[in-house]
Amino acid sequence: MKTIIASSIAVLVLVCAPVEAQWAKVPPAKVPQTPDGKPDLSAPPPRWPNGKPDLTGIWRPENTYDGKPANFAANLQVDNIPYQPWAQALLEERKTGIHENEDSSALCLPQGVPRMDAAPGQWKVVQTSPDFIVILYEAFGILWRQIFLDGREVAEDAPPSWLGYSTGKWDGDTLVVDTKGFNGKFWLDQQGKPITEALHVIERFRRKDFGHMDVEITIDDPKAYTKPWTFMEHVRLLTDMELMEAICNENNRDLEHLPGGNLR
Repeated sequence: MKTIIASSIAVLVLVCAPVEAQWAKVPPAKVPQTPDGKPDLSAPPPRWPNGKPDLTGIWRPENTYDGKPANFAANLQVDNIPYQPWAQALLEERKTGIHENEDSSALCLPQGVPRMDAAPGQWKVVQTSPDFIVILYEAFGILWRQIFLDGREVAEDAPPSWLGYSTGKWDGDTLVVDTKGFNGKFWLDQQGKPITEALHVIERFRRKDFGHMDVEITIDDPKAYTKPWTFMEHVRLLTDMELMEAICNENNRDLEHLPGGNLR
């Protein structure tokens, strides 16, 4: 029964993500090409007049091309995660499947940061100026995340939210983003790693060439973990795609198999 429940959740997450092949191919604009006419993803990254990299584009985590939801420990090779005792115990309970209906993604609610960045499906960085970035997420009905690079501090009194309050600054060619103000209602990954409202996420975005970006992610939540821990995510540029409308409530077809009965 536990296997059936876990499989149902995996199917649930996948049906919420659009199928790439359904979208008409879009002619790439300003994409460098190899001599044989293919996108040159190893070309230098585009830059703003101030010399900073332009992160604009549609990106997808390389570890999700098999369509599997993210498990940061297994997929991203994180070892020795420093859990608080209560968090370790809760994770072990969640592994059994008895808490699957508490996962926000099963209820068509956002998955939070950084899980949104590692979920199946792509996300689009829109950088209209060197001082402001918006990330659009395809999953769960197009969510957006604002990153302010105008020198403001992280708002300690920001209303708690699913994606938090993000500010950024440049460290050479690396964009460093601090995010706080989470509501504590989501799981860190598909496995069920706990977080609380004290979560602080630090991301370091480095576009190493035209088609590849490394994102170093640090989880700092003293209520759930005894010390901060870090992992690396690798994302790839999609040069001929656009985001699709994805309404989770319309595609959620397996709710009757979740614990607790029919949630519709």
